This record gives sequence, C-alpha cells and structure tokens, in this order.
Amino acid sequence: MAWLPLPPLVDHHCHGVARGELDARSFEGYLTESDAPAAPGTTFFDTQAGFAVRRWCPPLLGLEAHCPPAAYLARRRELGPYKSRRALLRGTGIGAYLVDTGLPGDLTDPDELAGAGGGTAREIVRLEALAERIADGLILKGSSGSSSGGPSRGRSSDDAAAFVAGVEEAVRAAARTAVGFKSVAAYRHGLALDPEPPAPHEVHTAAGNWLAGRRAGDRVADPVLLRQLLWLAVATGLPLQLHTGFGDPDLRLDRADPILLTDFVRATAGSGTALVLLHGYPYHRQAAYLAHVFPHVYADVGLSLTHTGTRAEAVLAEFLELAPFGKLLFSTDGYGLPELYVVGAELFRTALRALLGRWVEEGAWSAPDAERVAALIAARNAHRVYGLGGVRG
Repeated sequence: MAWLPLPPLVDHHCHGVARGELDARSFEGYLTESDAPAAPGTTFFDTQAGFAVRRWCPPLLGLEAHCPPAAYLARRRELGPYKSRRALLRGTGIGAYLVDTGLPGDLTDPDELAGAGGGTAREIVRLEALAERIADGLILKGSSGSSSGGPSRGRSSDDAAAFVAGVEEAVRAAARTAVGFKSVAAYRHGLALDPEPPAPHEVHTAAGNWLAGRRAGDRVADPVLLRQLLWLAVATGLPLQLHTGFGDPDLRLDRADPILLTDFVRATAGSGTALVLLHGYPYHRQAAYLAHVFPHVYADVGLSLTHTGTRAEAVLAEFLELAPFGKLLFSTDGYGLPELYVVGAELFRTALRALLGRWVEEGAWSAPDAERVAALIAARNAHRVYGLGGVRG
C-alpha cells in the first residue's frame, strides 16, 4: 500500500541532535541503549537500529543503501555536521517536532532542530530536570559563588520551602509556553508510586532531606518529590508524557511496566490532563490496554519501532490490537543523531503501509478507513492532544 498518503508527521517526542562532529565510537553509542562496548568483533551497527541506518540514511547523503559503515561515516565527515544534519532531517517527512529539552550535552535546541528539518518545534519540559535546576540554584546561592560543588551544609526549613515554592512557580511558568511535560520517574524510582498527591508536610520533609546531603547535579529520586512533580504537571492541564518500557541501564525494566501506573491513571481521571505512555516495549500491549480502557491515556510507538527494525510491522500490529486508533501517536524519540529521526520515520511509514495495506487487501478494512487511521496516528492525534492548531498536518 505504497500509495497510502500521510500528512507531515508530528514527532511528538524527540530530543536535540549533536551539534558537533562525532567520531565512530560516539556515533555508534547513539545506536544502542547500552552503555557498554559492543560484543568483541562487532560494532553497534550490528543491530536492528544499525542496519536500519544503513538502509535508509545513505541515499540522503548521496550513497548507496547498505553501504559499509566506514564509507557512510566518511561521507558524513565530508559534509560536516550542519549539511549532514540538514540533509537527513529534511528527508524525514516530519513537519513538527515536540522536543524534550531535559537532556544534557551540546544538543540543538528546538528552533535549531526545526530549522534544520524545515518544520516547526515546541518544547516538552522534563519535570525532574526542572526540579534539579532549582536545587542547583539553591546550592549556588548558599555557596556564595563557590564553584566547588561540594555537599551542601545546614539546609534549613527555609531552603526546603524555597525549593518547593520555586518548583511550583517553575512548573506554572513552563506551562505558559510549553505544550506538555515529561517524567522519567520510571528511571528514578519506578512506576509503582503512591498514586495520590503527597501532603504539603510530606513534600517539605522530603525536600529538606534531599537538599541536606545533595551535591550540584545530583538527581531527584525521592518518591514523594517525584509524585509532587507529577501532580504539579497534572494541575496545569497540559499533556504529561511518562517514560515506560525499555531504556538505558539506569532503568530497572520490571519497574517500568506501564501497568504499574494503573492506580495513578485512575486517580487522574477527570483531571483534564492527557497521560501519554512513551515507548512501552516490551510492555507495549499493556500500554495499549491502558489506552483502551481509560479515556485520558494515549500510547506512543516511538523507540519501539527504531530498535525492532525489520520487526517494526509486527510490533506496530501489537499496538493496534487494543489501542483505539485515536489514541496512538507517532514519535521517533530521536536523540543525538539525525539518523534516528530518519529511521524512526521510515520504519513507521513502511510498517504502517504494509500492515494497513494487507488489511485492505484482505477486505478487513476499506481503503478510506486505512487512509483516515494512518493520518490519525501520523499527525492528527498529536494535533488534538497537544493543541497544535498552528502546525501543518
């Protein structure tokens, strides 16, 4: 069903790409969620994601598909970061980027990403990064300009109160310009959190305890503070993205099963906030189930398809077993490499067209219905959920 038309894609969950030149090792590191070297005698090009890069990206840089990694990387260096980034992103068919700006490193900001890709961009604010910036500011204030980064001493009740008030104000301020929030509580504690909002005295105590021994850059992992961040985001009414499923080794996968969010999902019903369950794999059927039974829950195909490669069609079919067609959203979860945007978009389009085409050929679906559902998943669901009235699609 190669004819299946699609609007410009809305990549509702992605990150910036590296501004500078990458050596081979750094490039390959973005092809995996592992933080360890590849198996002896191999590279991370020897993965589904690596093979997908070699299939889809070389033609955009003037090379044959499946060319050797060394030839591809040489061509990339020849063009330089700016030209290769622009050529790759403009080959994705993505019209809008919703960018999680919470990752560190020399990455493109939303405007740079959109400019390179020829689209538009809006910001998704990562809650934990926001809280950590507030805490870092308190340490700098308390150190009277010292850059030692040593442990803070003598944190008072006033420090905890300042932190709590600062986070509340920062979330409110972010909501005025961002289109949504994101939480990585799955990494920091796991998704089996108490579903109810914490009491103010609990938040104050947890903040004081965390600040007392904290060094600049330390991550927030206290379950009370994580719950407070979630509920502050819910209070804004903006969509809340939640990492679920696989990720890097910081994650305990068994604690990232979206089904662990069931009580939180129930507690937020009627809040007016959409919960968007990112990634999911290998628990993507659980994410689809939650989207099936709870009106304010949505599921996302990003990252799952990139890392399953030629199996993307099967994984997408499993998402569509239970997820209502108006509850599934496209993303790439692109990060670091513009190639990951290309791969995420191409695997999505290829899988969707093959899957829906087969259902049309079998007579299970009509062609008009297939076109309508494809447009929903590709862009229109994201337009509705995030209120992207001015974005093409």
